[in-house]
Amino acid sequence: MAATSHWRWRRSGPGWRRWTRRSRAAPASSARCASPGPTATTKSTAARRPAIWSGRRAARTASATTRCSCPTARPGPSARWTRRTSTRSATAPTPSRSSWPAALGAEPIEGGFGLYVHWPFCAAKCPYCDFNSHVRAAVDQRRWTRALLAEMSWHAARTPGRRLDSIFFGGGTPSLMDPATVAAVIDAASGHWNLADAAEITLEANPTSVEAGRFAGYARAGVNRLSLGVQALNDPDLNALGRLHSATEARAAFDMARTIFPRISFDLIYARQGQSLAAWEAELDAALGMAADHLSLYQLTIEAGTRFGELHARGRLRGLPDDDLAADMYALTQQRCAAAGLAGYEVSNHARPGAEGRHNLVYWRYGEYVGIGPGAHGRYVRDGQRLASATALHPETWLAATETRGEGLSADDPIPPAEQAEEYLMMALRLAEGASLARHRRLGGAPLSALGDLQAEGLLSRDADRIAVTDRGRPVLNAVLRALLA
Repeated sequence: MAATSHWRWRRSGPGWRRWTRRSRAAPASSARCASPGPTATTKSTAARRPAIWSGRRAARTASATTRCSCPTARPGPSARWTRRTSTRSATAPTPSRSSWPAALGAEPIEGGFGLYVHWPFCAAKCPYCDFNSHVRAAVDQRRWTRALLAEMSWHAARTPGRRLDSIFFGGGTPSLMDPATVAAVIDAASGHWNLADAAEITLEANPTSVEAGRFAGYARAGVNRLSLGVQALNDPDLNALGRLHSATEARAAFDMARTIFPRISFDLIYARQGQSLAAWEAELDAALGMAADHLSLYQLTIEAGTRFGELHARGRLRGLPDDDLAADMYALTQQRCAAAGLAGYEVSNHARPGAEGRHNLVYWRYGEYVGIGPGAHGRYVRDGQRLASATALHPETWLAATETRGEGLSADDPIPPAEQAEEYLMMALRLAEGASLARHRRLGGAPLSALGDLQAEGLLSRDADRIAVTDRGRPVLNAVLRALLA
């Protein structure tokens, strides 16, 4: 195992795939998540495995975050997949807020239970973005609301009696949704499941002045946490990233959000073109000085199929930091955030105690979640079998299917026990709290023969039932996981 600390995964299209020799470790940071999608391609799980990524959503393009708040993969339907016909109405009535049932009596699910809602539309496509996002001149919000409610109803019939711990609106750009659409989704979810008293309801937003004008409406709809896609705090870099807001607008939107929402997070991308370590340190210190209780800090990755990917392939994307500088930026990020009281509770996410993103913790703790909207992924147990679902990526394809049959599924497969155990480790070891060996065995995991060697290398620690990646191991997390699951 001595070679483990000298190798790392490099990003190659969806997921971290290719071994690359290097003298020092680079961070295991990638795209963002809010619903994990199947992207990694090791062993026999290429069509289903969640990416080893720092996460954002599940309904994005093939990489992940799994905000990544994360990307969707592009798997074809499994040979084992069979379509199930919905008997639910595509225009089920939306319950009023006063009819929300109490969460009392609903048993919590191990790891939690969440709902991911993907809104696939953006005002413009950013050059680095490989998420499932699309630009449209106009969107029929009422039609899309009916379709989202129909698909939610279909999944709710398969997951009755659960306590709903979180709802996450990801995209795309959810702050292009009408507040009435957001309210209808929250109200319907609260009618289908038992909404926990402390449920976290997050909406991703861009900090343009137009979208900030909707913040109060989202709060009235029930959103209690806003995640702002700031990405950079200076105008030249925002322009280079294709963002439509200015640094001044970003700060103004953040200040406005603090007066409206009890919890706020914002994203920054580092290791940008031409960025020095000193420049990132100054920007990070400025972000920490804004007094957010949660920061998602991602290293810029170059994805195939994006504008940046095309430029990079032609040798025209210049000024990207080399691996050693990127590793120094990652190390600096951990140090400065910890000193400011925002511990790195996950590879790319930092929070004050109690402010961790609860929805993404559902993924990382291998809980259950329903994904609705184009490209959304889900994982939940039905009739004793854990299933992996995915929906059609193209917005109009998903919309037509959902209006016809009440769901837009492209895949709906059972996950074999051994693969569940591997997925659990891949997700849980992203967290500082680590993974439970007992749960790994309970899911069907094989003995971890490399555990002792990884401990001896100082890459993993063990405390009774739990194993966790050490500070030394976290920058080479993907290599650690590959060795552990070999």
